[in-house]
Amino acid sequence: MNSRVFAIYLSLGMGLMLSATTRADDNDHCSNATLHGDYAFVVNGQIFPPGKPGITRDGVAMTHFNGAGVLSQDDFVMQYPDMLGMSSPVPNGDPVDPTTGFNVGETGTYEVYEDCTGWMEIDFPPVGAGGAVIKGRLVLSERGRSIHLTVYSAQPPYASGPVPALIHSEGHKL
Repeated sequence: MNSRVFAIYLSLGMGLMLSATTRADDNDHCSNATLHGDYAFVVNGQIFPPGKPGITRDGVAMTHFNGAGVLSQDDFVMQYPDMLGMSSPVPNGDPVDPTTGFNVGETGTYEVYEDCTGWMEIDFPPVGAGGAVIKGRLVLSERGRSIHLTVYSAQPPYASGPVPALIHSEGHKL
């Protein structure tokens, strides 16, 4: 009977050690390749231009990740207040698709680290010549099927630098 009790305790101990080892080694082994394909995003938050009231933004975006650190995006973002005190599409200089009304031609880069965190940058046309630039930190979940993004830098079109922003976005793979 003692050997039987010992075997039970040994089995339980080995199971606990294996469980602890599994949790300590829990890593999803993400990479840029984890983000591959089309993702639908909901975007909302505020930007705070110096000396002006905060501007609320709310919109949707379709972003394509190529699996190698390059992205392209179309979006439709509204802002309040605009100059008339009503909601209007964000005037960011992007070309507008005549069928969908979405801003098109946005490009960017991203990097995903092994722990499934990372960053992305979106450059709005005209890229490098006065277009807006948005930078965010991201976390992947559901094995890369969901993206949780917080913007940490938002540079409006033709601005000399970024302005304070509180923008959050959630993306889901199609």
